[in-house]
Amino acid sequence: MKRYFPFLLILIALVLTFIYPSVELNTTEKSQFNGADIAWMLMSTALVLIMTPGLAFFYGGMVNKKNVISTMLQSIVCMVIITVIWGIFGFSLAFGESIGGVIGNPSTFFMMKGMLGTATWPMAPTIPLLLFAMYQLKFAIITPALITGAFAERIRFNSYIIFLILFSIFIFSPLAHSTWHPDGILAKMGVLDFAGGTVVHMSAGWAALASAIYLKRRNEATHSPARITYVIIGTGLLWFGWFGFNAGSALGANALAVSALATSTTASAAAGITWIFFDMLRKRKPSAMGTCIGAVVGLVAITPAAGFVSVPHSLAIGIISAVVSNLVVEWRTRTSIDDTLDVFPCHGVGGMVGMVLTGVFAHQNVNPGIANGNGLFFGETKLFMIQMVALVGTSIFAFFGSLLLLKVTDLISPLRVSMEEEIVGLDVSQHGEKL
Repeated sequence: MKRYFPFLLILIALVLTFIYPSVELNTTEKSQFNGADIAWMLMSTALVLIMTPGLAFFYGGMVNKKNVISTMLQSIVCMVIITVIWGIFGFSLAFGESIGGVIGNPSTFFMMKGMLGTATWPMAPTIPLLLFAMYQLKFAIITPALITGAFAERIRFNSYIIFLILFSIFIFSPLAHSTWHPDGILAKMGVLDFAGGTVVHMSAGWAALASAIYLKRRNEATHSPARITYVIIGTGLLWFGWFGFNAGSALGANALAVSALATSTTASAAAGITWIFFDMLRKRKPSAMGTCIGAVVGLVAITPAAGFVSVPHSLAIGIISAVVSNLVVEWRTRTSIDDTLDVFPCHGVGGMVGMVLTGVFAHQNVNPGIANGNGLFFGETKLFMIQMVALVGTSIFAFFGSLLLLKVTDLISPLRVSMEEEIVGLDVSQHGEKL
C-alpha cells in the first residue's frame, strides 16, 4: 500500500484540476498595475528560486562524497513538492482569509482561484495577485530545504518527504500568516520581519535543532567536505538570489528595494570578512569554508532588518552576527548535538540576532511604515520589546512544533536509515546513484 499511496495523491491532484479549473476573472474598477514593479517582481521571483539550487550546492559540498547527491536532492525536491502543495492549498493557508490571526482559510485561494484579471494583494497593489503568490512560493520552498543540513547523512528520503510536507503546512504556513498577513497576530502586534527572519530562518533553525536532537548522532560524526568548490558556487548563487529575497520584499521597484539591496550586500560582506578575522584571532587559518559561511550568516541576519535599517547599521548587524554564530558553532562542537552542517548556529541564531538587532536599529526614516517607533539604539523601547516577544514565541512554536512533527513522521515512516545504509552512504542506499 505504501508504494501506491504517493501516486494516488498525484491522481487526486489531477482530478482536482478538472473540478476546479480556476478560470474565473477577478476584476476591480481601477487597476493599479505598474510595469516596472511587475518586471522587478518577476525577476525577484526567479532570483529567490535560484537560491534553492544554490543551497543544494552549499550543503552538498560540505558532506561526505557518498552523500552529496542525496543532500542536494533534499533541497531540489522541495521545489517540486512544495510548489504542488502551494498551488492547491498552501498559498491559501499562508495568505487566505485569516482564521484567528494564526492561519489562512484553505478555501480562499483553493486551486489558485480568483487569480486572473486585476486581482491584487492588499500590501502589493501594483502587481498581479498571482505574481505575489508565486513570489511567496519561493520562500515556502527554501524554508524546509534549509533544515536538511541538520539531519544530512542519516535520514530516509521517503520519511523526509513526509516531514517537509508536514512542516510546510503546520509550521511555515502559520508563521507566514501570523507575520505577513495584515490580520496575522504578529503583524497586528507590529512585529518587523522584512523578508523572513522569523518565518524562514528562525523556523528552519529551530526545526534543525529539533531534528538533530531527535535523530541523534551519526555513526560517522567526522568527515571531510566532498567539494569545497561546491560550497563557493553555492555561496555565490545564494548571495545573488538573496537580492530577490530581500530587495524583492519591498514588493515593487522603489527606493525601499534599493535600500534593502544595499543593506543586504553590506551585511553579508561585513559578516564574511569578520568570520575570517575572528578565526585568525583564534589562531585559525582563513578558510574558504569560513568565508562562505560568514557571508551567508550575514545574509541571514540582515533578512528581517533589510528594509528597516541604514547601511551603517547593516554593517553592524553583519559583524555582530558573524561573531555570535561563530561562537555558537564552536559551542555546538563541544556538545552531543549533531547538527551536521550547523544549521541552527548559522540560520537559527543568525535569524534571532537579526530579529533582535532589527529592534535595536530600525528607524522610521528608512521605512515610514514602522508603526511602533524607532529601535532601542534611538532611545525607544516599544519596538524592541515587541521583537523580543515575537522571538520567544516563534522559538517555542517552531522548536516544539517540529519535535512533534518529527515524532509523527517517525510513527508513519522511520526517520533514520539503518547503520548499514548510513555506512554505504545515502546516495546509493536511498537513490541507487553515486558520484
